[in-house]
Amino acid sequence: GSITIDEDLMDAANIIANEKVQVVNVNNGSRLETYVIKGGRGTGVCCLNGPAARQGAEGDIVIVISYALMDFEEAKSFNPSIVFPKAGNKL
Repeated sequence: GSITIDEDLMDAANIIANEKVQVVNVNNGSRLETYVIKGGRGTGVCCLNGPAARQGAEGDIVIVISYALMDFEEAKSFNPSIVFPKAGNKL
């Protein structure tokens, strides 16, 4: 499975196509690791695909987590990107 994410949301969160992410479903508590597929810009799409689709339903709230490896000094000054979309997954 994979997750398709609106390209506007990907840009805001500094996520790139094919990046490995963790998806946490707030509604049912499931967690999975998958990769990102670029969705249509401005569509608000955030859709689990294939077998991953069994981990959520339309309307569920999900958290998409992206990780990075860096040295200690870089980590001390790193500022993560956090995005809280509005209704319809709009920015």
